Amino acid sequence: MVNRRTAECLRKVFASLLLTSLPLAAQTMATQTLAAQTAAKPTSRLPQLVEKDGRFALMVDGQPYLMLGAQVNNSSAWPSMLPKVWPTVQRIGINTLEVPIYWEQFEPEQGKFDPSILHTLLDQARTHHVHLVLLWFGLFKNGSDHYTPPFIKLDEKDVPHVTAANGRKVDSPVSWSQVALNADRAAFVELMRDLKAADPQHTVLMVQVENEAGTWGSIRDYSPTAQKLFAEQVPHELIQSMHKQPGTWQQVFGDTADESFQAWGIAHYINQIAEAGKAVYPLPMYVNVVTRDPFHPSPGSWASGGATDAMIPLWKAAAPSINILAPDLYTPGYNVYTKLLDIYDRPDNAMFVPETGNAPEYARYLFAVIGHGGIGFSTFGMDATGYSNAPLGAAKIDDATTAPFSLVYSIFGPMDRVIAQLNFEGKLQAVSEDPAVHTQTLNFGAWKANISYGLPQFGSGQKAPGNKTPEGGAMVAALGPDEFLVTAIHARVDFEPATEGAQRQFVRVEEGTYINGVWHFLRLWNGDQSDYGLNFTSVPQVLKVKLATY
Repeated sequence: MVNRRTAECLRKVFASLLLTSLPLAAQTMATQTLAAQTAAKPTSRLPQLVEKDGRFALMVDGQPYLMLGAQVNNSSAWPSMLPKVWPTVQRIGINTLEVPIYWEQFEPEQGKFDPSILHTLLDQARTHHVHLVLLWFGLFKNGSDHYTPPFIKLDEKDVPHVTAANGRKVDSPVSWSQVALNADRAAFVELMRDLKAADPQHTVLMVQVENEAGTWGSIRDYSPTAQKLFAEQVPHELIQSMHKQPGTWQQVFGDTADESFQAWGIAHYINQIAEAGKAVYPLPMYVNVVTRDPFHPSPGSWASGGATDAMIPLWKAAAPSINILAPDLYTPGYNVYTKLLDIYDRPDNAMFVPETGNAPEYARYLFAVIGHGGIGFSTFGMDATGYSNAPLGAAKIDDATTAPFSLVYSIFGPMDRVIAQLNFEGKLQAVSEDPAVHTQTLNFGAWKANISYGLPQFGSGQKAPGNKTPEGGAMVAALGPDEFLVTAIHARVDFEPATEGAQRQFVRVEEGTYINGVWHFLRLWNGDQSDYGLNFTSVPQVLKVKLATY
């Protein structure tokens, strides 16, 4: 007699076998259904971020986990809005949903807490078999205090707004308010306490502390209190952590003194909140960052004092309780996007993109994020609540918007654990299409994987045409000395031996799928499928490739 677990496994295998025989539209739907069936289940171990040799893994139930995420719009976490969230994110095929917890809702009156939204989110996430990342919208949300409860928002005496150099107030809160810190910290601790009690299954994987913290409209606070602090000695713990000589802010940091002062205040504030929350329930915690153009930073185009590229070392020193400085990436241009990935991909910082645009051209960057060792990737504003931040992405969330993300998630969803493990072991490389250069090379020592974008590409020596819109990407992982796991979209992948004079031959090219970490064979590629390299279209396909030379 077949037990339930075996029957379920067999059912998924048969569903996978049907994919290649279906029309494209039905094939896409079937792939999304399979991804939903293999979505994240509640776990029994506390999630944690681990590091080895400068590589990171988000460990979920004791195994590396690749977060394939979506974030709802800012006001979509209310229970009445969730019916307009789930159909969209399920169509994409996510395994993790990022949702806000609003301070103004969680503590409508000082000292009176309402965890109802938290409990609703937990219940519905479990019903839909996805994990959650909670976003604490506390004192800072996009550099403002708009999500604070009235007893904070209206207290200009004890929780004032930043004063600009010209004496005018700007729409950002100060970070030195002890009243704000005490209240924000108390509310966050209560949230973590409630979460620990309500989530023994560990549905929630990480917590974002505040949101895009920083100051708009002034490089720093020039209030009398801030001026006094600015004239004092730089705190000893920061001097020690950054290996600086003691002195005032101006003496220690020179031209960057103003922003460094503001960054210290914000980072130190957030660290105290995170530290207190972790003391109650030690989930991984991160901050998301308003990034700036790394090539042409224009003053005023980012939130001053946030963890921008120039402030990363200071933030690392000032906020040790924050596990990840995570860039929000809303510039679709290849050079800027990948340069920011380079910057935040550090031996002391896990690569995680918690927000990226939802326009179709952003979907391909999942490959580049994985190629930078990424633990997760999340597109913003994916719900049907009737609002979309059009300048940052798609003007309307419809099938045309979700399809590119559904495609890349349907590729990686069934093998998310496998990819996360290979990445953690340093065996994986992946790239996104550069519209200026239609070819890329991944070096694996004895073999080079040559990526060329745009189809058709049949015949030897044909020049890669590129795609009309840059939508391609490719991933290659070493499974053995001459064996590779390969997938791509809108691209050709071929291999070249490093030995001079040797020529490549495919010994075996298997198309298959992973189910619960186990490879299941579907068919062999040969003839037109491999004579001119391995051509990938918009059909989600994964190959195991065995190579030899002659």
